[in-house]
Amino acid sequence: MRAGEVIHANPFSHAGMSWTWIYNLRSISAPGARRWLEVIFLITVICLSAGCTKPGAGGMSSEPPEVLVTETLQQDVPVVREWIGSLDGSVDADVRARVSGYVISENYKEGALVNKGDLLFQIDPSVYEAAVEQAKASVAQAEANQLQTEQTEQRETHLFEQKVESQQARDNAVQSNTAAKAEVKAQQATLRQAELNLEFTKITAPITGIAGIANPGIGDLVGPSDANPLATISTVDPIKVYFQISEQDYLKVAARIEANRTNPVPAPPVEITLADGSLYPRQGKFSAIDRQVDNQTGTIRLAALFPNPGNVLRPGQFVRVRVTVKTLNGAVLVPQRAVNELQTSFELAVVGADNKAEIRTVKIGERIGSLWVVEDGLKPGERVVVEGLQKVRDNQPVKPTEWKPAQPAQSQ
Repeated sequence: MRAGEVIHANPFSHAGMSWTWIYNLRSISAPGARRWLEVIFLITVICLSAGCTKPGAGGMSSEPPEVLVTETLQQDVPVVREWIGSLDGSVDADVRARVSGYVISENYKEGALVNKGDLLFQIDPSVYEAAVEQAKASVAQAEANQLQTEQTEQRETHLFEQKVESQQARDNAVQSNTAAKAEVKAQQATLRQAELNLEFTKITAPITGIAGIANPGIGDLVGPSDANPLATISTVDPIKVYFQISEQDYLKVAARIEANRTNPVPAPPVEITLADGSLYPRQGKFSAIDRQVDNQTGTIRLAALFPNPGNVLRPGQFVRVRVTVKTLNGAVLVPQRAVNELQTSFELAVVGADNKAEIRTVKIGERIGSLWVVEDGLKPGERVVVEGLQKVRDNQPVKPTEWKPAQPAQSQ
């Protein structure tokens, strides 16, 4: 090789590569040119050993990617909302002592059903019995005094009419009799109060329901100022469930209530799921909406009543409240994994009869289990890509295979 000679090298012609390396060796000596050729040869060997081959046009395999597809479903879909709720008695009553005294007996079985008027506790009545006797004596004395003043009034009136007694004496007798009558009424009221206090020593059930565990024991001193009630009774059939819904959901409920005024429609039934995961076999119905929205949580409290024969459900239990708010007729459903969620939209890949994929932007609605309702952009019976969405290119062929959802594992 002579100095100044131009060399055209094509060391990467393997597998269709056509790279032209042009070196101007006008100012390079022959030993330097040989070194350049050695470097070029070394690069060629490394590239060939690393598999630098031309995979095809555009640098991609000509084989279409394999994807799993499934047909869209079309069916009527109930839209269910769930909230966390807690049970409470439809009526709760705290049993408190109305007079002070020592408890001498407990006359009910804790946790059992009691009827209105049943005796629950007995307070020592001896002090109040004595007060009744004293009040009766005071009434008798007041009545005797009134009888005497009444006779005096009659006598003084007769003498006044005969002009034997002065008018002043007659007026004093009338006033004394009037005061004596008032004293009789006052003593009678005192007697009535004493009789009530004696009656209050028998603490009875104000309602029919389940009576809770008693707070005081036999011999404890109780009274009206006690912080804790003696017991609590709850009517649990029907039982009430309280739950909170968002302000947005409440506005929908309010709109439905307003519409029902002109076109009445039965309210949807309410269902509850218990702590063990079982569905309570009886349905409930809405009973009340609270008067205000909680400004801290943005929720409003609702109440529903459930029949509870046998008193199986008890206040304080937590449940999941389920309400079917509406039914979507003829909804188009796809698996959630088939939908690609972007920042402001949703898209999926639809495979046509020619096995070419089409990327579509769709409008997504309600989630139903592992499925998603497609409100717009998809037709019933079309095939969508469930697995391999990342390999799909718009208007490019794919190799579809039917997708089968995994079956849930059965417990042994």
